[in-house]
Amino acid sequence: MKLINFKRLSASVTFAGVALGALLCLLTTTSLANTDSESGESAECVILLHGLARTSASMSDLQAELIKAGFLVAKIDYPSRKKPVEELSGPAINQGLKQCEEQGAKKIHVVTHSMGGILFRHYVQTHGAENFSRTVMLAPPNKGSEAVDALRDVPGFQFLNGPAGLQMGTDSNSLPLKLGRAMSDIAIIAGTFSINLVLSTYLPDPDDGKVSVESSKLEGMCAHLQVHVSHPFIMENEEVMPEIISYLQTGKFISADAEYPDCEYRSGN
Repeated sequence: MKLINFKRLSASVTFAGVALGALLCLLTTTSLANTDSESGESAECVILLHGLARTSASMSDLQAELIKAGFLVAKIDYPSRKKPVEELSGPAINQGLKQCEEQGAKKIHVVTHSMGGILFRHYVQTHGAENFSRTVMLAPPNKGSEAVDALRDVPGFQFLNGPAGLQMGTDSNSLPLKLGRAMSDIAIIAGTFSINLVLSTYLPDPDDGKVSVESSKLEGMCAHLQVHVSHPFIMENEEVMPEIISYLQTGKFISADAEYPDCEYRSGN
């Protein structure tokens, strides 16, 4: 009759118990993680809208930084040179909303560059702003651009900028001037450095080469910040990207020079 080695049996039982406990713990942790991910309760998504005559690739650096900060991202491409703003805004932003919802987002922010901000303003005027939390506009021509007034009749301008570009002036054809005040929590970052000295001659100082600081401002905005950056590069600037992330997360910019006008739409953390 073979004798049972109780010491070895005890050790085996103990090891099996530890292994089982570890497995149960792992399964429980995985289950909880999946539940949090699927529910999306803490997921926040950012819709990125590029500017006139640009593509979504211009927002790639910002997309990467937002993902590092824990945001979901919907980077949208739209044919900015082919249609007027009225025909661009709905499809572009609805696509962004769909992508954010498909990722399980419970809160949706928007970051725009240049004319992308005008698409957003047109959309919320038409559809309302209830779907959106915070918006950061980079160099938006909220009051139009005098450069468009000066150059609209120059041969090739319409070919390069399309029907939407013609809407970005300050005259009676200006779409931005027809859109009214802010309808949600909007913060603006304006550039003060120009690499386009020709266009700057048509703009009030300070300007970023395409849009003046004054033109970037919007009645009802919740915050405004000036940075020493030019218009084409503001969305990928190493100083600007942390400011964007800070505002989306906290409703405040990092810079002590930021302005915070009275704003009825300012949201909490």
